[in-house]
Amino acid sequence: MFSLAMSSIRRRPGRFIATLLSTFLGAAVIMTFSSMHDTAAAPGVDSLSKEPITIAANVVGGYGALLVFFAIASTLTVNVRQRGEEIALLRRSGATPAQIKRMVVAEAAAVGIIGTLLAIVPAMIGGEQLLGVFKDTGQVADGVDHVFGPIALSLGAAITLLASVGAAFLAVRRATREAAGGRKSRGRAKHFAGFAALLLGVGAVGSTFAMDKTDVALMAAPGYGAILLAAGFAILSPALLRLLLGALSGPLTLIAGASGHLTVHNMRQRATQLSSVLMPLILFISIATAIFYMQIIENDAAEAAGLTRSSDDKSIQTLNFVIAGIIVIFACIMLVNSLYAATTYRTREFGQQRLSGATPGQVLGMIGLESFILTVFGVFFATLSALAGIVSFSIVRTDTAVPDQSLTIWLSVVGIGAVATIVTSVGTAYRGLRTPAVEAVTLAA
Repeated sequence: MFSLAMSSIRRRPGRFIATLLSTFLGAAVIMTFSSMHDTAAAPGVDSLSKEPITIAANVVGGYGALLVFFAIASTLTVNVRQRGEEIALLRRSGATPAQIKRMVVAEAAAVGIIGTLLAIVPAMIGGEQLLGVFKDTGQVADGVDHVFGPIALSLGAAITLLASVGAAFLAVRRATREAAGGRKSRGRAKHFAGFAALLLGVGAVGSTFAMDKTDVALMAAPGYGAILLAAGFAILSPALLRLLLGALSGPLTLIAGASGHLTVHNMRQRATQLSSVLMPLILFISIATAIFYMQIIENDAAEAAGLTRSSDDKSIQTLNFVIAGIIVIFACIMLVNSLYAATTYRTREFGQQRLSGATPGQVLGMIGLESFILTVFGVFFATLSALAGIVSFSIVRTDTAVPDQSLTIWLSVVGIGAVATIVTSVGTAYRGLRTPAVEAVTLAA
């Protein structure tokens, strides 16, 4: 089955590019930070140097594993959905659901292995640079050498492969059931996971109030709370998006005319598919905003109190800014990757709309308006989850519910997310519209 999967990848490599990019970036992030464990375990490393790099590896391990799973799951879901007709044809040709599942899961495993292997050298370079940051801030001795060893390799491969195989299995199981004429999943498990994430997020944020303002780990609870809330909103985004579109249906049709009507109709039909785009958008804005603002609040509070920053404080600040930087880059690339894959998949749909009378301008207008709605929706729920973490941290740390910081950081993060969403969607759609409508329908069929 593995050889069959490799043959499928060689025949049509284009369909696996988005998934390969996800696994490559995910493995690179995991192995970069996991290499800090190898470095800390090397002989001759003093205890003061071990502490900050071990903390970095442990903290980002949790953040990174979550982001990697969501990123790989979103692109794999799009990949399997693109192959709906192929799966249906295989079922009609006599292939059993188990055979199709094994084929798709084997493909995902193969891509995961390739992505992990390609990520080894970039992860080595990234680990060197990360260790250099700790050396530059005086937290790690200059004589400590970077080590890329079995811990980095095993964790990177294990997390990437588990995410790839698990996401592929869940996606193809649903696709084979629908191809066999079965009922579409009502998403009870997904709703349960979404509500569970929200409840855990509320609990994590609430636990902030049980901590002391001088606690070194004060940022951990609101930070994880913001992530869990963002994940919950992202998982529940199809249902939330349908509610929003129901309220906006009339106004959008009135304001935007045919493009508004097309937008509402398509987004209501594709709410579940759009969650693969909303997930990286919400996580990107929420996590980056929460981490940056909490660290700035901490810095301002320490400066106002005239406190001398300890090595632990410097370590946490470095770690937070490194985490935020990695998240911004990783999540933004995943957002562009998911948008490109999802919009490219719709080439046939665009051709059908044009054959039904829609002009290229109307289709582009639909995509532009759709991207704008997605951006507003994602920004709202991302900001809501980030605020939960920021406000709880600010109350405990400074006794003030409303932080005294400008909106510059939030506007910058939102601006990056908005530009990535709208430019990628419209640009990819424009590229697809250059193909004649009949040809687009025929080639995609």
